[in-house]
Amino acid sequence: MTTTSPSLQRTRLTVTEADLAAYRAAARTGLAPATGHAAGPAHPFVAAHALAQHTVTALTTGDDGFTGVVHLAQEIHTHTPLRPGDLDLTVEVTAARREARGTRLALTTRLTTTTATPVADLHTSALLVGATRTEPHGTLTPAAHPGTTPDTDPLTLTHTLTAADTTAYAHASGDLNPIHLDDDAARAAGFPGTIAHGMHLLALAAEEITDRFADGDPTRVHALGARFAAPTRPGTELRLTLHSHDAGTVVRFTVATDAGTAVKAGWARITPAGE
Repeated sequence: MTTTSPSLQRTRLTVTEADLAAYRAAARTGLAPATGHAAGPAHPFVAAHALAQHTVTALTTGDDGFTGVVHLAQEIHTHTPLRPGDLDLTVEVTAARREARGTRLALTTRLTTTTATPVADLHTSALLVGATRTEPHGTLTPAAHPGTTPDTDPLTLTHTLTAADTTAYAHASGDLNPIHLDDDAARAAGFPGTIAHGMHLLALAAEEITDRFADGDPTRVHALGARFAAPTRPGTELRLTLHSHDAGTVVRFTVATDAGTAVKAGWARITPAGE
């Protein structure tokens, strides 16, 4: 791990074929096993997650008011398919704004090969609940929401993530936050019990989009994003609505439950077949 400052972190990571396969299997909860060995569309976030966590830890060390992180929104832009091997990662806090509940951050992450070939860029919005020591700076940019012309009527699919599914996703992604695994820890954080990972919902949506709009080829899903609106408990029925736009080059999506919207303003960009 190389640390330039609390707001800029660098490291080198080794991704294995087993890592790619385990995460894709966990992301495809309720779907047929993936064919081939390509990385799932959401895997760049997994590769960057530990360094992003380290960045937050560096920023909040000594901040007595800090009580936790709320993941607000995520974008992933893939330039080159993620493959097994070494990656260089850089995470930078590009903006911070003080709010009533704490400090909102914008983090920009870049993944490259060791020869500096760009693999993916990620834009993360997060709230550091209760945090007050990070100095405001930069400008928070609006989230992307591509897609202008609908192609067909929306398609709605149902899924249910069990507690076992959430545990499997936690271990495959490396996100072992106790609020996803332990009811007592989740209740202590203000939830009625354990909650599913927001990125699990996003990854599942990306896999459905891969199967239904990209001929099962995850490398054609070259960008995706969403905003996380509300936590979801394991065992809750999810309604995933997909809506193709712009001649199939963009798919918009939402994830809803009987209690309301869990993931909103979701989108994926699809490379046309043969390009």
